[in-house]
Amino acid sequence: MKKIIACFFLSIFCSYSQITEKDSLNIIDVHLEEVVVAAFRASDDTPVTYSEITREELRPFNIGQDIPTLLKYTPGVITHSDSGNGIGYSAMHIRGSDETRINVTINGIPLNDAESLNSYWVDLPDLSSSINNIQIQRGVGTSTNGAGAFGGSINILTDVHSNEPTSEYSTSFGSYGTLKNTFNFSTGLLNDKIEFSGRLSKIESDGYVDRASSNLRSYFIQAIYETDETVLKFLNMAGHQITYQSWYGIDGATLENDRTYNPAGLYTDDEGNIHFYDNQEDNYKQDHYQFHWNQRLKNHWVSNFSLHYTYGRGYYEEYVEDQHMEDYGLDHNDEEEELTDLIRRKWLDNDFYGTVFNFINTTNKYELILGGSWNNYYGKHFGEVIWARHADESEIRHKYYDLYGDKTELNLYSKLDYHLNEKISLFADLQLRSIYYNASLPGEFATHDGHVHGNPGDIPLEAIDKKYKFFNPKLGVYYKMNSRNEFYFSYARANREPSRTDFSNGNPNHEELDDFELGYKSKTNNSQSKANLYFMNYTNQLVLTGQIDGVGNRIKTNSGKSYRLGVELEDTRNLGNKISLYTNITGSINKNKDFYYEYDGELKNFGNTDISFSPSLIGVISFNYEVLQNLDLSLNTKYISDQYISNINSTLSKLNSFTIVDLNVFYQFPIPDIIDKISVSLLVNNLFNKLYVNHGYHYTYNDTWTDPNQISTIEGVGYYPQATRNYLLGFTFEF
Repeated sequence: MKKIIACFFLSIFCSYSQITEKDSLNIIDVHLEEVVVAAFRASDDTPVTYSEITREELRPFNIGQDIPTLLKYTPGVITHSDSGNGIGYSAMHIRGSDETRINVTINGIPLNDAESLNSYWVDLPDLSSSINNIQIQRGVGTSTNGAGAFGGSINILTDVHSNEPTSEYSTSFGSYGTLKNTFNFSTGLLNDKIEFSGRLSKIESDGYVDRASSNLRSYFIQAIYETDETVLKFLNMAGHQITYQSWYGIDGATLENDRTYNPAGLYTDDEGNIHFYDNQEDNYKQDHYQFHWNQRLKNHWVSNFSLHYTYGRGYYEEYVEDQHMEDYGLDHNDEEEELTDLIRRKWLDNDFYGTVFNFINTTNKYELILGGSWNNYYGKHFGEVIWARHADESEIRHKYYDLYGDKTELNLYSKLDYHLNEKISLFADLQLRSIYYNASLPGEFATHDGHVHGNPGDIPLEAIDKKYKFFNPKLGVYYKMNSRNEFYFSYARANREPSRTDFSNGNPNHEELDDFELGYKSKTNNSQSKANLYFMNYTNQLVLTGQIDGVGNRIKTNSGKSYRLGVELEDTRNLGNKISLYTNITGSINKNKDFYYEYDGELKNFGNTDISFSPSLIGVISFNYEVLQNLDLSLNTKYISDQYISNINSTLSKLNSFTIVDLNVFYQFPIPDIIDKISVSLLVNNLFNKLYVNHGYHYTYNDTWTDPNQISTIEGVGYYPQATRNYLLGFTFEF
């Protein structure tokens, strides 16, 4: 098998590297600065379902909220925010798959954390102000770096060069003490070759939920050297986030009576008075460095070589009551005193570095891409006790656990988009991915919440020593019937390794997915429509159980056989000179075929159940009206149907459907000879003041006290309420 695959790569390379201009294939001009992401993106005739959002399209909404919130109107997307107002810890699902199964790259460099497989947008605050373009691929998509895409992928291109010098100051403020300030600049091309640009940002918000505050700072700097044949780009972006914890959620009774209540940091003093700990917060810094070298070569070839390094460090701190001192290695001065209140910090200190490379040959007849990447991650996980009420002679910052994670990945791929004629093109994408993951885990310490997470019978792991080798082929055909109608069909195979959290809470198998996509596009002078039918067939899909562990991670379990079948409809049309209407609808069936779960003391087959966090209907209607020249009003409505937050589909675990309407007013005007352009943006989120919940958790435990002869399962749920009507007002001054 290895020899066959190696021969395939070699034959493609040899056959096409020998093509010369004599073969009457004309090279298509490729802007070298954008080659950095060309290998990971879909083009117009790639048989992949995708959406693109430009910087200008983001501008009216980019006045403080996180990227998941900015993308909430794209097809099949659900977003949620711990703070309730889209600032701080926010996340998104695509086609029902959570954020750990969405591959995110920035200029082709993986953003997903190598161990958790999550993308923490809060670590790069205001990244949206340095974005040139975002492409969202739904389904497996094309080959890319980092975590495997099981729901979709998000490919971000940061700022490209500016020919002219520019500067821009933005400020916005609004509900819940929200304040954002951003400064952007560019020198323009100096001597037609060199540009320096950058950004400074600060965002503060108290959050809708009590004490769910955010203090976010970031910067972005970039240097570009460009000629007709060469582009060199260096960029450094970094963020520092301090957020008060708000991932605990609340129960149903509290939701009804005090929906902004946040239990995080609650403790009782010696006199029985209730307090909230001031520093119950995440405090994390992350620095990203990227170097890109794009070079035009002979015989229609363009190359890209990239180096990257990410350094992350920080902790979350919390006050916890009634902890067993022996679990922390603490001595105590009273033999009868086994419990103590304490303050602990759980640290992450990690390095992620590697290289990405590709060679691209683009002609009128075909596009061939040969590429790969090598990445290594090493992370330290350790905990400190910085104060304990009853400990005897303990050291300050006593370390009670010291763990690590070491992960190496090698990825090689070859992609060919070949045009048989003016109407038909064929697509092939072969990827080899090799992973070695070695880590230490907390073992039995992970079970102190009263049960073992994961599959019934699992024993908590104390170490990971895993090697994976995945072969992921993708094939497709694209058919242009005429200038108005186009069709495509594709098949993609994907494999994905479990995350550190998956191993910590069980003993999982890797996931497998076969993804079938059938699409149609139609375009007229006044409208553009898209329709896509997908069938995603899983083996050992790691579905969210609804539970969260002691540090807020979402727990998953292998589901055996499961599938997602859906249709995505998208339509954009002009209704006259001043009115436009955009709609998208995603209808889906998301099923576990035979879901097993321990209930009432025995392993029970719940049969055919809905997959958790997978609503069957998601719809968006966006109405835009040009009131005056450069004055636009848009009304955006989003509907999400009922969804279960467990896979056993109990009535208790159902989240009700809801409809949210947002209003945006955007106005641009110049002040001649003083300011090139002033932009004013007003956002009224949740215009009709809807009380809604878009995320939650579900848990079970065994009741052996009511009847000692019978084990009964007790269920519980928690909810994350989202903000009622709130406002943001922003001003941008361009010079």
